[in-house]
Amino acid sequence: MDPAFTLRLAERSDAEPIREIYNGEVMRSTSTFDLVTRSLDDQRTWLAERSGAFSAVVAIDRATSALVGFGSLSPYKERAAYRTSVEDSVYVHREHVGRGIGKLLLSRLVDTARAGGFHTVMARIEASGTASRALHEACGFELVGIERQVGRKFQRWLDVAIMQRLLE
Repeated sequence: MDPAFTLRLAERSDAEPIREIYNGEVMRSTSTFDLVTRSLDDQRTWLAERSGAFSAVVAIDRATSALVGFGSLSPYKERAAYRTSVEDSVYVHREHVGRGIGKLLLSRLVDTARAGGFHTVMARIEASGTASRALHEACGFELVGIERQVGRKFQRWLDVAIMQRLLE
């Protein structure tokens, strides 16, 4: 692990910095298809729902003690046959992109999924998100498909790249 950062499970007190990072992406990017920012109560609810194999992990800058990124695992689909698959999400504060934080978080999520007995980790990435696609590729994910024009944000149609990592 990079000695400049430490990873730990997210805590209730992390709600505001996580919300700040996430809402920035809602307003400025297509890394999330959310169109409405989260309130602090929404973020606290999201955190409260993260436990066990679906816990959220945060990256803390050792020099400043600032939360600089977070990631989580979520159920991939609701139907029972999908229960051995999970979907990852990783977000890094814009001021800290390119410092290896995303790779640290995603590697931890893959380890968490493996320890949780999951068979595969899926990633749904806006198709033009080359940095996110490269991050996933660097962590052993493969592109398995493109969903065409499945989202609309900022007055344009968005494709989604589906990436997968088998854990066995």
